[in-house]
Amino acid sequence: MLDGLREAARRVVDDHTLRGLLTDCHRLLSERGEANSASIARDLVNRFNRLPEDQRGIFFERLSSDFSPDPKAVLQGAQAYASNPNAANLVRLGELAEPPRQELLRRINRLPGGTSSIVAMRHALLPRLPKQPELGALAADFQHLLSSWFNPGFLELQRVDWNSPAQLLEQIIRHESVHAIDGWDDLRRRLQPDRRCFAFFHPQLPGEPLIFVEVALLPEMPQAIAPLIDKKATPLPPNTFKVAAFYSISNCQPGLRGVSLGNFLIKRVAETLAAELPQLRTFCTLSPIPGFAGWVKAGAVCDGLPRARQEHLDAARTTVEEAFGGDLNRLANAPVLRTLPEPVGEALTRLAAVYLGCVSPTPQGDPVARFHLDNGARLERLNPCGDLSAKGVRQSFGMMVNYLYDLQKVEVHHEKFVRGDVAHSRAIGALL
Repeated sequence: MLDGLREAARRVVDDHTLRGLLTDCHRLLSERGEANSASIARDLVNRFNRLPEDQRGIFFERLSSDFSPDPKAVLQGAQAYASNPNAANLVRLGELAEPPRQELLRRINRLPGGTSSIVAMRHALLPRLPKQPELGALAADFQHLLSSWFNPGFLELQRVDWNSPAQLLEQIIRHESVHAIDGWDDLRRRLQPDRRCFAFFHPQLPGEPLIFVEVALLPEMPQAIAPLIDKKATPLPPNTFKVAAFYSISNCQPGLRGVSLGNFLIKRVAETLAAELPQLRTFCTLSPIPGFAGWVKAGAVCDGLPRARQEHLDAARTTVEEAFGGDLNRLANAPVLRTLPEPVGEALTRLAAVYLGCVSPTPQGDPVARFHLDNGARLERLNPCGDLSAKGVRQSFGMMVNYLYDLQKVEVHHEKFVRGDVAHSRAIGALL
């Protein structure tokens, strides 16, 4: 009975917090609220932070329904503009169509620390979207505003090195999501003179990296990840630097997912390195292919291929499947991958070429491939056994890929990808 009373009391407190939060939203949007915005916004943020998960869902639903544009007013504004498409009617239509919650978020953003609070709110919102698609317009409002506030023109590019504050170095270790950093010795090796780490920062989030990229300076384009992240490897002398290889890019702010940062980061870093080290001639990546194994296991389907390419794809898939009796899970094994018969290895490489060269422009394409190709990179080279870690063999049967960033052609390659075509090297073309 006592537990029941406690639960009932908790619900009363939660309901009271939710009602107070919604009241704060209305107050902040009022004329009086504009004058006292800092105090009201602070109360609003504090109430939101105290809300339990189930109440946060209700809050987002109310934010979506109660702070949307008035449909009748928008219709009238649209009719007025259609009848007389002058500047005044266009401005008025824009004002009527903008959801009031956008102004609410702008007023929260005026609060010291408000930007961080809005990023945290979006982080809480994003996981709800698959089950609550009605929150899509609300999510679009968050992304619209954050994309403006985190425009690359407002971001600061900083190099992270061993002399950076310990708190920042700890965040680099914690947020590395591609190739885990195994403690301080590992991090120190990744910050040696033949390595670089750069991060974007925002003035409203001091000391908080938004996204960072790790770069290896090398004599030639790399084929495998293990030598690049070997913490016992001897640093290379500067006179050997000819290639800058981007081998890891990690987001630090989940609430900024979908806000374009990484594409600008890579280009800015490439320009910075080209100015610092004019002997560099090649800018490339050594990238994972996280969707490859799943695509092969699901049947390696690629709609719309020319007949000849489809026949090559079918033959390659059959070769790999027959080699393992149809059980492709046996392929996710490092010793097996090291000793693949040549025909099977060639078939697996052809499958990877089709996956990256033909499936990438579709919504089913590999996310890393879509990122780099849409960013203007060229599909350059496939590297069997490039990543024989447990994660690498599970996700891509050990396959890695180099994307080439030709700074003079990134716009051309980007436009090509938008039209559904992947820029690729002759070696990749021979496999398609």
